[in-house]
Amino acid sequence: MKPSQNLRIAEIFGPTIQGEGALIGQPTVFVRAGGCDYRCSWCDSLHAVDSRYRSDWQAMEPSAIMAEVARLSAGQPLTVSISGGNPAIQDFGPVIALGRERGYRFACETQGSVARDWFSALALLVLSPKPPSSGQDTDWSAFDACLAAGQGVDTAMKIVIFDERDLEWARAAAARYPDLPLYLQPGNPNTDPAHAVAAQSLADRLLWLVDETVGKGWLRPRILPQLHVLIWGNRRGV
Repeated sequence: MKPSQNLRIAEIFGPTIQGEGALIGQPTVFVRAGGCDYRCSWCDSLHAVDSRYRSDWQAMEPSAIMAEVARLSAGQPLTVSISGGNPAIQDFGPVIALGRERGYRFACETQGSVARDWFSALALLVLSPKPPSSGQDTDWSAFDACLAAGQGVDTAMKIVIFDERDLEWARAAAARYPDLPLYLQPGNPNTDPAHAVAAQSLADRLLWLVDETVGKGWLRPRILPQLHVLIWGNRRGV
């Protein structure tokens, strides 16, 4: 067995609730990886993305990561969400193996740009391709490789929507993958932790998204808020 390598970790926190996607409302501990191959214009976790925050990241062995997860959850197995940044640029396989031995289940959210063998050990793989407002381009061949790596694992697609162009892009993405459960959520235009979130503004954006999907006969996507933003605003570690 090859020796375990340290992983770049921006933060580990919880238990809290999952604020979005297929597991919304579920008690979760979050392991947020440091580093990303994207630079989305509206990123809400730059502290885990931009290299200027690298000094804040910790180099942690898989056993130390699971020890912190177990401490936070008081040893009670629950869902561990691996997020980022893009966690797929690192090898979380040893962390997942250790956690599964203790009864923890793992979900991962990634944009679908890097396929990893350890996707097959997940309970849930959430692929979140980035729409035009992000300023990033999706490599659909890489996305397909991620689907193949997670074959047999519950997999869903989640897309953040900011405007009509994003919505049309999401329709095309959904048509490309008709069998993937689809979650859409309105984006938060102000992710600065120093600014308060206008809850009514987010509600208005959610209403617009409902009107433009269900209201116009597109019944496939599940429309959800970013629940964590509504509850805690832009605070980190909740």
